[in-house]
Amino acid sequence: MADGNDMRPPAATVGVVLKGYPRLSETFIAQEILGLERCGLRLVLYSLRHPTDPATHPVHREIRAPVVYLPEYLHHEPLRVLKGLATALRAPGVARALGIWLRDLARDPTRNRIRRFGQAAVLARELPSSIGFLYAHFLHTPASVTRYACLMTGRPWSASAHAKDIWTSPDWEKREKLADMQWLATCTATNRDHLAALAPDPGRVNLIYHGLDLSRFPAPPARPEGGDGSPGKPPVMLLSVGRAVEKKGYHGLLDALARLPADLNWRLVHIGGGKLSDALRDHAARLGLDDRVEWRGARPQEAVLDAYRVADLFVLASRIAHDGDRDGLPNVLMEAQSQEVACLSTRVSAIPELIVDGETGLLAPPDDPDAMAAALETLIRDPGLRRRLGIAGRERVAARFSFETGLARLAVKFGLDASESGRAA
Repeated sequence: MADGNDMRPPAATVGVVLKGYPRLSETFIAQEILGLERCGLRLVLYSLRHPTDPATHPVHREIRAPVVYLPEYLHHEPLRVLKGLATALRAPGVARALGIWLRDLARDPTRNRIRRFGQAAVLARELPSSIGFLYAHFLHTPASVTRYACLMTGRPWSASAHAKDIWTSPDWEKREKLADMQWLATCTATNRDHLAALAPDPGRVNLIYHGLDLSRFPAPPARPEGGDGSPGKPPVMLLSVGRAVEKKGYHGLLDALARLPADLNWRLVHIGGGKLSDALRDHAARLGLDDRVEWRGARPQEAVLDAYRVADLFVLASRIAHDGDRDGLPNVLMEAQSQEVACLSTRVSAIPELIVDGETGLLAPPDDPDAMAAALETLIRDPGLRRRLGIAGRERVAARFSFETGLARLAVKFGLDASESGRAA
């Protein structure tokens, strides 16, 4: 295959393959889709799953691209799947697609691998001729479905890679996908270095920070200095936004909070759903923190923005999960910094690419409740430090992690004029 830097998709409609759409936890994907639309790219979205979140963000309501839901489970739409398979058997690339899928299945003998091929067959059958290029968001399941469908139909494809999709996928699969696709965009230098080492041509892997659209996160009103955790004064308000899953480190964060001096006056608000929500509530109760922690569940972006604006300190105790899953560059840290909220996080993955320890925030080692507790106490007791870190954090986000910069680079990969993308954004 030719060098990915020299190959661009045709100026026609692009099919975007997503694991689920819309999703509250993937604002950055919706932001990118809307940005590409505003650059003039015609898109059709193909989702492998139906939405489960009870609400959407404002950005979802602005996207015009139609959404097609592929069979989430093959037995739910058997006729549609059979029609897809029947068409796939007559496709020019079926022999190669079937051979690659069988080899993948031998190394990964799971129902999910079978489902991917069935979804790919439906996708290949239903793609209109106007779609000449596919783009998968996430390197695991969506990229597999995209790859099989493109093998069947002879279309070129590319992908983006973010966090879990990279670190929980085997190297053999990442290596083979990188060899088949034209180019890949990933949102951290850590990801880029790992994937470039697996690619047949390292230049095929592109570092493109997804960045933050500051038009949606305008500078906050003048922020009061805030308290110092003294008894009798208003509590210092801590905020964390993230799914209740292992890699977010909430058990460790609660352990750190339990180590704070008993007379230190603080409260924590958590926003986000997730499978560990009940377990975390129970853990907080066992630690005697249940009267200091408010669990709000998943919330739309407007409510999250309101929470940033009343928070004194944002904390995210990211860690590497047992299966290797980890954060990439958490959007919530950029969002909090855009509102001049001081941030405390951990030295995991690309977080140090965003937060300069001691200058634009504080970083603690992951899985170290004592170190996290010490940093929390320092920030709770020092409103002046929080103020300095919050201002410096916003300045860094605006200068180094602009959504417009990333969008312009991605627009070029899609054959669009970068100057046009800058004006549209």
